[in-house]
Amino acid sequence: MKTMTIFVKEATAEKSIQSLEEVLAGVPEIERALVDVEDGEVTINYDENQISEDQIIRRVQLEGFHIL
Repeated sequence: MKTMTIFVKEATAEKSIQSLEEVLAGVPEIERALVDVEDGEVTINYDENQISEDQIIRRVQLEGFHIL
């Protein structure tokens, strides 16, 4: 299990946070994702043998979110 941290521009608004959490929950290789609503920080625990950081970032971006 590996942990990564990204900052998502839209992750400070409740509706966007819910959408982001749904996206991340739908990825089976992601164990857990925690969103800090104050600054948009997203901490993701994932199985690095099944998915890479780049794949997670691309997935988030494909859903319309902007990585800072």
